[in-house]
Amino acid sequence: MFGYRVRGAAVAAVFLAGFAVSCDAELGASDAPPAASSAAAAASAAATPSVSSVPGSAAPSPAAPRASGGPGASALPGTPPEKVRDAFAGLQATLNDACTPSECAYFLGRVYDELRGLDAAMKADPKGPGHFPEPIALIAKLDAELGGDRSFNNLKAHQTLLIGTRDKINTWMQGHPDDYR
Repeated sequence: MFGYRVRGAAVAAVFLAGFAVSCDAELGASDAPPAASSAAAAASAAATPSVSSVPGSAAPSPAAPRASGGPGASALPGTPPEKVRDAFAGLQATLNDACTPSECAYFLGRVYDELRGLDAAMKADPKGPGHFPEPIALIAKLDAELGGDRSFNNLKAHQTLLIGTRDKINTWMQGHPDDYR
């Protein structure tokens, strides 16, 4: 009788392990860890500041996490970028945030990532990139100024341009609601 319980428990453990592995395979490298380890990851992240959050750091920082899953594309290869309306919603979610001392690196990184995601969505839109000339040009100008450096120091140095680009694109998109709905 005892052997059947052990065998049943082993089968259940193998099944659950296989399920957990298949779920982990769907997560991209930049996605958050499973909920069970989130508290431990948050505690260790709070204990050791990242390079991007240390004032005066010039090293490029990893991309800030996006609420919509990634800068313009899903984590799985071969899937299309998000829709323009979804990318724009992510950008709009930054409108009421600000560069506070404790969250400035995250905020600036998120605004940058949301702009990059919107750029990718506009370029992949069925209407074509010519349908969004001004926002794409504004993002290209920002990218040229940043010179590929998305470190906290560089984003902070270009904060006015970064936030101004976000606000100009928001105004343009609000004036063209039929273009993204």
